[in-house]
Amino acid sequence: MSLLTNVMDHSLDEGYAEAAARRKAEGTGGMPKKLSAKLGLAAGLVLAALLVTVGAAQARIAAPVVAKEREELIDRIDGEQSAAEDLEDAIDELRDDVGARQREALKKHGGDQGELVGILSGALEVHGPGVKLVVDDAKEADHAGDGDARETSGFSDTGRVRDRDMQRVINGLWESGAEAVTINGQRLTALSAIRAAGDAILVDNKPLVPPYTVLAVGDGDRLRSKFQNSGDGQYLQALHENFGIRTSISAEDEVRLPAAPSVIVRTAQPSTEKGTS
Repeated sequence: MSLLTNVMDHSLDEGYAEAAARRKAEGTGGMPKKLSAKLGLAAGLVLAALLVTVGAAQARIAAPVVAKEREELIDRIDGEQSAAEDLEDAIDELRDDVGARQREALKKHGGDQGELVGILSGALEVHGPGVKLVVDDAKEADHAGDGDARETSGFSDTGRVRDRDMQRVINGLWESGAEAVTINGQRLTALSAIRAAGDAILVDNKPLVPPYTVLAVGDGDRLRSKFQNSGDGQYLQALHENFGIRTSISAEDEVRLPAAPSVIVRTAQPSTEKGTS
């Protein structure tokens, strides 16, 4: 009986009781470390899955709104492009109307010289014999530093055609007897300007790209010969020989030049006074 009584009174071994008391004092009692880490990892995974699920749900909800906004933006772009095209068409119509009115005015007030004035001013489309002159960059012009460089006023050029080159070409053609001139289909007038913007050549603020095709109306063979023998023709030949700029000129039986888009006179006014004898 004393043994049974001792077992009932001391059911927990003193060693186990001491170890449990020590863990409790150290704060490590309760759940084992491995089980605690596993539960923490499981909670993190559950939280991550919850965030992904919520994000996916929000994306599904927002998708129709984004698609609708995209469609609206596309519709606005299409509408603005259509409006821009309509404006361009209107500009072309107005230019044609202005050109027609200018031609009528020349016929009405210019008398026998009206058509000649229209041709010389660029207000009329013209055709006839002439020359075709093509000027193009050198083959190595796209490779900076290759080939011979020309130095002018501190600026170093490779084999690119510059605005000053085209200015000399056009002036040389005028001086050689050209009656009308175009560059890449753009009619030149007394008000035309050939300028540069970076590497681009601008004619009346419109950029041109090489090769530059110049058409000039005049006595073809005579115009070609006179230009080639002129100082500007020799200048162009020097560009070809020294810097590789490519050129070709040929007499043509028929060239057609369009009228200038608009010829605006800013200063001159018709005189109403009659001359006296």
